[in-house]
Amino acid sequence: MVSWLLLALDILLACLLGFLVLNRARGRGRRTQGLIRGYLLLVIVGWLVQQRQSPLPLTDRLIQAMVLVCGLALAFLLQSDLRRFLDLLGSGRWGQLLGRDRKSFHNKDAVNVIGEAAGRMSQNRRGALILVDLGSDLQDDDFLTPGVPMDAILSIDLLLNVFSVNSPLHDGAVLVRGERIVSAGVILPLARQRASRFGTRHLAAVGITERFDQCLCVVVSEETGTISLAERGHLERPITSSHLKELLGAAMESVDWDPIESTAARRPSQAS
Repeated sequence: MVSWLLLALDILLACLLGFLVLNRARGRGRRTQGLIRGYLLLVIVGWLVQQRQSPLPLTDRLIQAMVLVCGLALAFLLQSDLRRFLDLLGSGRWGQLLGRDRKSFHNKDAVNVIGEAAGRMSQNRRGALILVDLGSDLQDDDFLTPGVPMDAILSIDLLLNVFSVNSPLHDGAVLVRGERIVSAGVILPLARQRASRFGTRHLAAVGITERFDQCLCVVVSEETGTISLAERGHLERPITSSHLKELLGAAMESVDWDPIESTAARRPSQAS
């Protein structure tokens, strides 16, 4: 009886740990989530094979070796996420681990500010890159260069000043979370599959959104003034400032809603 209780407790704790890991992977991109699910499945298979006296000793050894190697590979690939997970676990911030204290990112004022600023910069053909975090919990380690911390209230004038030609921060991205600008001059990772018809800003927008699901990236082309919106590695372009507000508002209301895939097939892609 005691052995069965211990086995049940063991399975319960393992499931809890697996849930915490998968929960922290939410919004980190489908590729990252797939890697973690595959590793957890490999661990489960290895545990099942090891039960009792395994009739498959060679398979048992092979799975153990694969679990070890894959664990080391994941620790290297996801080192920033692992550090964040251990920090939350050690500091006892269970709300963030369980995802219960995630804020609502629906903000009509932020939508209007970003839409109006993008429209003005489009008219003046002023290049811009605005990254909107909808719950991916983006950190400095997620960028090539974290930029300059600002922690300022989001406003049209501030966005126009950051992306003015004379500003030293205009070549990077602005990170927006809620009603605040977190940082500016952020250098984003480029898309894995680089298309020659896109400029650097568009490749950066696609690159960050294909890695993290719960974020959007607004791009204004410096050459054509075209407004684009990137989500989950897909680029929606060209769009007007009013349509941009609609897409941002809908995405903020429901992070799982995908406005890009529903309309990308109806819109032709154009060079930046």
